[in-house]
Amino acid sequence: MSAARLERREDGGCALFGALTFDTVPQLFQQGQQLCAGSVAVVLDLAGVERSDSAGLALLVGWTRLARQQKGSITFHNVPAQLLGLARVGGVDQLLAFPSVSEGVSPE
Repeated sequence: MSAARLERREDGGCALFGALTFDTVPQLFQQGQQLCAGSVAVVLDLAGVERSDSAGLALLVGWTRLARQQKGSITFHNVPAQLLGLARVGGVDQLLAFPSVSEGVSPE
């Protein structure tokens, strides 16, 4: 398993890689704060997320709130099924800007 990291892509979007866990989320949240600062709309690709626990879900919720406080938005693409399931169970899937099922995320 690789270390979790957040990277800005050449197209202006961002990508998240690695495991989103209680150990990795604090550092990632700080990086995301810098990323969201001054950005109107952030697009975050989650295809590189290997696994996530509830801390990973809290990270996405925190970034969403931060973006909204700064009058911006954040959209998540390529959401892993495990993370989508956690969001549904936690009742926050409506809060987060997740893609439609047509983008390759299973509805189950």
